[in-house]
Amino acid sequence: MTVEISLVGPEAADDALEVVRTAFAARAPLDPPADALSETAESIAAMLAPGGGLLARLDGCPVGVVVLDPDESAVFLRRFGVVPQAQGRGIARALVRAALSEVAARAATSLDPARAPDRLVVLAREELPRTVGFWRDMGFAVTGRTSPYVEMARPVPLTVEVPEAEDMRALGRRLAVRLGAGDLLVLSGELGAGKTTFTQGLGEGLGVRGGVTSPTFVISRVHPSLVGGPALVHVDAYRLGGRAELDDLDLDTDLADAVTVVEWGSGLAESLADSWLEVRIGRATAAAPGPDLDPRTVELDPVGLRWLGADLRSVVRP
Repeated sequence: MTVEISLVGPEAADDALEVVRTAFAARAPLDPPADALSETAESIAAMLAPGGGLLARLDGCPVGVVVLDPDESAVFLRRFGVVPQAQGRGIARALVRAALSEVAARAATSLDPARAPDRLVVLAREELPRTVGFWRDMGFAVTGRTSPYVEMARPVPLTVEVPEAEDMRALGRRLAVRLGAGDLLVLSGELGAGKTTFTQGLGEGLGVRGGVTSPTFVISRVHPSLVGGPALVHVDAYRLGGRAELDDLDLDTDLADAVTVVEWGSGLAESLADSWLEVRIGRATAAAPGPDLDPRTVELDPVGLRWLGADLRSVVRP
């Protein structure tokens, strides 16, 4: 099984229409009926013209589609669907991830960053709780209701190149200015990627007590604030056996009053809060600009209502 997702335009209207008709016809009848059922090749081509769309092919056959509809600072996901025979293979999730990557790339190369899209928005039918649940699982939060639609949105990830360790600390310091009590950061990256260095910058920016070091041998540390702000809770989830052990950590502070950073926390720490910031650190693919540099790529992936409208662009573009 080979799944390929590609960016398409009006030239793919016939394939996109086939997927839309098949996917929406297989859904439960709605009152009023879904607008997608009345689409034509011409109307789909017109929808694809402004921002294009993503077409998923399974072994060469079109099986999934989403139209990217730009609107001011957001991109709406329209006519999202996967044909019944291809469902259960992760294609819907792959389409959402591809949409996030595509819109993030457009924002990163925009000539006017302040007007670049910073979120994805979808309108889900309130009579379809499984559909609403799918979007929640993909990190979308409810932002409005106009019956029969539920509006849901998710911030777009941001990526920054970090040439060396001091730049990683500086990134943490800049982000600290945007953080407040109750914020949760989930860090991931290979050993030596720079997770603790990043957290050191956060600690400096938050003005907390004590040098931030890797908590590997004690699992967690609490750094109280020296400036009347939130404490920093630094957790290493590498040796934890699951979410229950993370929930059972005996911390000296309420997480609602602190900024919590969990290294190796992906897949575990998200249960601690309704909103969180994924911080993924990897080695930069481009050649190092100098013999003494080991550049990294840091992706900030905000999830939940807390981050909708938050100004993170100034963090990655100082």
